[in-house]
Amino acid sequence: MTIDIGPNAVDGAGSAPGGGTILLLGAGRMGGAMLRGWLAQGVPASAIAVADPSPAPDLVELAARTGVRLNPVDGAPVDTLVVAVKPQMVESAAAGVQAALAPRTLVLSIMAGKTLADLRRLFPAAGSVVRAMPNLPAAVGRGATVAVAEAGCPADRKARAESLLTAVGSLEWLADEALVDAATALSGSGPAYVFYLVECLTRAGVEVGLPADVSERLARATVEGAGALMGATGQPAAELRAGVTSPGGTTAAGLSKLMADDHLQSLLNATLRAAAQRAAELGGTGPKA
Repeated sequence: MTIDIGPNAVDGAGSAPGGGTILLLGAGRMGGAMLRGWLAQGVPASAIAVADPSPAPDLVELAARTGVRLNPVDGAPVDTLVVAVKPQMVESAAAGVQAALAPRTLVLSIMAGKTLADLRRLFPAAGSVVRAMPNLPAAVGRGATVAVAEAGCPADRKARAESLLTAVGSLEWLADEALVDAATALSGSGPAYVFYLVECLTRAGVEVGLPADVSERLARATVEGAGALMGATGQPAAELRAGVTSPGGTTAAGLSKLMADDHLQSLLNATLRAAAQRAAELGGTGPKA
């Protein structure tokens, strides 16, 4: 596969025509997942550098094995700066990479809470800025990412951002930055809700008599399988639910409790509202709690 990270496509042979280069600022869980996704999708290691003052041992090993440059000292401008540090660290981290910015540079941020205006202030010499929010399954190439570009961002730079982000999963572009908080509440925090569902199913299985270890394995496999089925068929969730719900059967009996008086829907509405409000507070766009 070819991923376009610069003026020309990066070819799988290990060269980056036109000087297409990436500087990854921070390689923690999410940044590291993206790095591995790029390498798996054919971005040559020679086109990638990582700036991380405290690299984890697995990052050091990866750099040594693949040829990804770790903490380079040349400071040359890059085509894409991917910002993956913690939001509270970005002020100091940004100061150290200003020499990497040029009019051709795309800044692609995957930090929570930092707006396009924040990014423009932090990286004033960059040509374009895109804000993205991936979620944890990006670590296994199944992420759900949303992104928004600043006004006037050229189509080729949006395409560059899309190539890098889709290396770790799916991508949805948002027309309005105000929607990022809502998307964060749904897809950004959503994996935690699913994990909690597995916890609850496990405990419920124990309550009806299953051994705890069996109940947990069944709950995990059920959620994993249901997600894989949705992905494989592309059918709406409501259709899939109806397809396994026989009138008068066991599933219908269970759903009669789960769907009673729309309690679950109301609870999820409240859950997403709370998460979206907190996202706004962290980003400085909502009332402080």
